[in-house]
Amino acid sequence: MKYDVRQLPLISNEEIARGIFDMRLRYEQDDLPAECGQFAHVYVPGKTLRRPISVCDASDGVLRLVYQVKGGGTKLMSEMKAGGTVDVLVPLGHGFEIKKDRRYCLVGGGIGVPPMLYTAKQCDKPVIITGFRDKSLVILQEELAAEGETLLCTDDGSAGRKGFVTDLLREKIADTDEVCACGPTPMLKAVAAVCSEFSKPCQVSLEERMGCGVGACLVCAVKVRKNGEEIMQHVCKNGPVFNAEEVFF
Repeated sequence: MKYDVRQLPLISNEEIARGIFDMRLRYEQDDLPAECGQFAHVYVPGKTLRRPISVCDASDGVLRLVYQVKGGGTKLMSEMKAGGTVDVLVPLGHGFEIKKDRRYCLVGGGIGVPPMLYTAKQCDKPVIITGFRDKSLVILQEELAAEGETLLCTDDGSAGRKGFVTDLLREKIADTDEVCACGPTPMLKAVAAVCSEFSKPCQVSLEERMGCGVGACLVCAVKVRKNGEEIMQHVCKNGPVFNAEEVFF
C-alpha cells in the first residue's frame, strides 16, 4: 500500500485513561488510510523524529491513534487541540494478515491493545484478550466487546482477573485457529511460546525505536529467520507484524 504525508484535520484528542490519549483525525472516506496492524508516523512540531503510533481504527472517515505519553514528543502530542491539523505519514508497515473462515484470538497488552480494535473488526467474532498493569490503564473494553468475546486481566487484579494474558490464552487456544498479538516484548515471547506448545500459528507486532519509518535507516533492525537463514529486517517496513516463529526474542 502506498504511503503519503497527509495534513489531517484534528477532530479530538482526549485522555481516556491515565496518560493515554485518543487522537481522532478526519480523512476522505474513499481514501482508506491503513490496514489492521499498520501504523502512522506523526510529526510533532519542535521534534526531529516522528512518533510511530499504531492505528487503533480507520472507519467512517476517522483515523484513531491511541497513544501513551512516555516522553517529550508524546507529551506535545497530548497538547494538540481540536480544530488544527496533524502532519501524518500513513499507512506504514506490514500489518496482520487476516484470513476468512478462521477463528482468531487477539491478544493485546498495555498500549498494544489499541491495534486489536481495528484487527477485531476484520475478524469474524474473535476472542479478544487484553492485559494491563492495573485498572487505571484499562481502555477500549466496550468497543472491543462489540466485536467479539472479551477477556480482561490485570497484574494486580484491580480489574478483570488477576494474572497474565497467557493464562487466559491457555484457556482459549484449543478453540483457536490462529493468534495475533501486540504488546511488550516479554509478553509477545510468552504468547509465542504458548502458541508453539499448542502448534498454533501466531503473528506478533513488534515494538522498536524508529527513525525514518520507511526502511531507509537502520534504527529498527531486528534479527529474523527466513528460509532457514538468519537475516536482519526492519520493523517499520518488513513489520511491525512478523510470524512468531521467525522472530529471535
